[in-house]
Amino acid sequence: MAEKDGTPPTRSRSAPPQPPPSPPQLWRRRSLLGASLGAGAALALSGCGGRATTAAAGETSTLKWGWDLPTSWDPVTSSAGWDVHGLSLVYAGLTKLDQEGKAVPALASSWSYSHGGTVVRFRLRPGLRFSDGARLDAEAVVKSLKRGRDHPKSLVAAQLVGVKTIAAPDPRTVELRLSEPDYQVPALLAGKTGMIVNPAALKKDPGALATQPAGAGPYTLTSYVQNSRAILRSNPRYWDARHIKVDNFELYPLPEGSTVVASLTSGQYNVAQIPGSQVKAARAAGLQVQVIPSMVVAVLDVHTGKKPFDDPDVALALKYAVDREQLLKTALFGHGEVTRQPFPDGYAGHDKALDRLFPYDPAKARKLLAKAGHAKGLEITLTTQQAEGVPELLQAQLKRVGIDVKIETIPAAQATQIVYVQRAKALYVDQFAGRESATQGFQVLFGKEGLMNPGRQVSPKLEKALDAVRRTPLEAPHYPKVLREASGIAVREMPNVFLYTIPRILARNAQVSEIPAHPVVQRFEGVTVS
Repeated sequence: MAEKDGTPPTRSRSAPPQPPPSPPQLWRRRSLLGASLGAGAALALSGCGGRATTAAAGETSTLKWGWDLPTSWDPVTSSAGWDVHGLSLVYAGLTKLDQEGKAVPALASSWSYSHGGTVVRFRLRPGLRFSDGARLDAEAVVKSLKRGRDHPKSLVAAQLVGVKTIAAPDPRTVELRLSEPDYQVPALLAGKTGMIVNPAALKKDPGALATQPAGAGPYTLTSYVQNSRAILRSNPRYWDARHIKVDNFELYPLPEGSTVVASLTSGQYNVAQIPGSQVKAARAAGLQVQVIPSMVVAVLDVHTGKKPFDDPDVALALKYAVDREQLLKTALFGHGEVTRQPFPDGYAGHDKALDRLFPYDPAKARKLLAKAGHAKGLEITLTTQQAEGVPELLQAQLKRVGIDVKIETIPAAQATQIVYVQRAKALYVDQFAGRESATQGFQVLFGKEGLMNPGRQVSPKLEKALDAVRRTPLEAPHYPKVLREASGIAVREMPNVFLYTIPRILARNAQVSEIPAHPVVQRFEGVTVS
C-alpha cells in the first residue's frame, strides 16, 4: 500500500539548519591532510605578489581559480564529468555531497522513501528562488528533471531511465516514482543529473544554456569568453548564501604545468590545480598545497569490439603488462595511489583485496598473448590527448611483452566525441572523474549505454550485483559489502585497466583560506580571500 500512495516514509534524511562547513571525519587520509595543512591558511606570505582581492570594509573579494571551463553550461548536454565543478558554481541540486561523500540536503531539506523503495519524495526548502528572482518550486524541479530524462540530446538521461514519473503533489514536494527500488537517487541528484535549470530559460531559448546558465547556485555568470574565462558574481538568493564568503569568482582554463607556480605567485590566479611535478616548487615558493583525495582514477579504456581486443586474452594481457607503480611516479610524482578498481581507498565500494589482482607480470602477459596467437608480437594504436609522459611510458612497457604501440593524439575538445560517441578508437588513455552515486559510476564505466564503455560490453553477473546495490538502502549495515561485491565482479570481468588514483592538488596563495576537501565536487562554502 505504501508504494501506491507513496506517503509512509520509512527512511528519511532531514536537513539540519544550514550547518557551517565541517571538517572531514570518515575519509581518514583526507582528515590527516586537512589537519596538517589547515594551520598554514592564515599565515601571510610576503613573497606572494599580485593583489587578487581585498577584505577591507566596503570592498569586494575575488577568487581566481585556475581549473577548467565546462564543455557546456547546460548540465544536460555537458559532455565531461569534469564539468561538474564549474557547473556547481551556478547550479544547485536537490542534494549535494558532504566531505564524506554522502548525500545531504541542498534545495531539498529532506527526503523519504516508501516501504518498497520505489517512491522517493523530496521536500523543498521554503522561499527558494533562481538567480533571476523567479520562484523555484516543485513544478520547476519537475520540468528540469523531466528535461534531463527526456531530452533527445541529454547526456544524463541514462541516469534517470528508471524514473517512471516525476510529479509535484504540492508546491514544495517533488515525487519520483521508480520502475524498481533504487536507494541511490539522493546521491545521484547531487551532481549534474540533479542540477535544477530555470524553466524560464527552457521556454525562452534552451540552446542558449550552453553559454548562459540559468540556475540557483552560489554564483551567477556575468561574463563568459569561451576557452578563456568565466566571470561570476555571488548570488544573494542562493539557499546557502550566508556560507559564500567570496563576492566574485573568476574561472580560468587549467594553467600550463610549467608556469602555474609563477602564475600563482604573481597573482594571476590565487588558487589553481597543479601537477604533481610542481608540488615541491609550489611549496618552495611559499604557496600552500593541498593534496585532496578524489574519486578520479586514471584508466585505459578498451574497446572490446575492435581488434585485437575482441580476444579476451589480449585485453587481459594488458592488465599484467603495465607497471602501475612506475606510471604513478611518472604521472604524479608519487601523489596518489596505485589501484586496480574504480573506487579509491576509503570509499564504501573499495575492496583492498582487489588491489592484489593483476600484479605487474610481463611473463604472464606474454603467455596470454601467445595463447591469443600473438607469440611473435602484435601492433596496436594507443590514443591520447597528449603523447608525452604516461602514453610514452606505456609504449615502453608494452614493448617489453611484444606489443608495438603507435601513439595517436587527438584534440581534447574532440576526444569525447571521437572516443565515446563515435566509439572509433580501440585503446584510449583517460581519467574517470567519479560520480556522485555508486551505481551511476558503474553505469558510465560498464553500462550497456555507458559513455566510457566504448565496446558496450556488459556482464549479466555485474548487472545482477548492481540490482542488489540499488535495492540496498545506503544506511543499511551491509551496503558496503553489497557494493564491494559489485566492484569485484567489475574488476574481474570488465576490460578497463585502472592505473592510479589522481588526487586534486590545489595550490593557493596565502590570501585564500583552506579549501574544503570534497571527494567529488569541489565546493567553496566558507572559503575566504583576505
